[in-house]
Amino acid sequence: MLGCQATWCQTRPAMKLTLTHGRGNILLYHGRKSAREEKIVPKPELEFFRPDNIPWQPVTGSPKVGMGGPGVVEKILSRDEKSGAVTKLLKIEAGVETAEQIAHDYWEEVWILEGEITDLGKNQTFTAGMYACRPPGMVHGPYRVSKGCLELEFTYYKL
Repeated sequence: MLGCQATWCQTRPAMKLTLTHGRGNILLYHGRKSAREEKIVPKPELEFFRPDNIPWQPVTGSPKVGMGGPGVVEKILSRDEKSGAVTKLLKIEAGVETAEQIAHDYWEEVWILEGEITDLGKNQTFTAGMYACRPPGMVHGPYRVSKGCLELEFTYYKL
């Protein structure tokens, strides 16, 4: 899994989860946040909830924004308007194929929850359970989705 390592540690009155991989750390928190930690993860505090009532929205894609168009919808789970950080589900219907490569100006982490997606530029198919961490400017795509795909995505800008 790309050398990822997850560790739990106790800090003040909160539990902290740090995911470490070759390109740096991602900090995810549960509980109270210090002022320093609040700047790292500026999204709203949300306890467990069922996102069933959050609507799926169509996605307009572009080479700088990412995959979109007919058959591509997203469900925004959390967003920070100030930093641009987003956590979302991206659902791609079977039969979707994009024509352009994508390279955006933000970090993107993707975990395929269901289905599969083929990167036509790399000539590789990625399946459920696989993870990608893409720094700004990393070229990926175009894509073909033959069986449908559901992804959990985290996007953010370097602080």
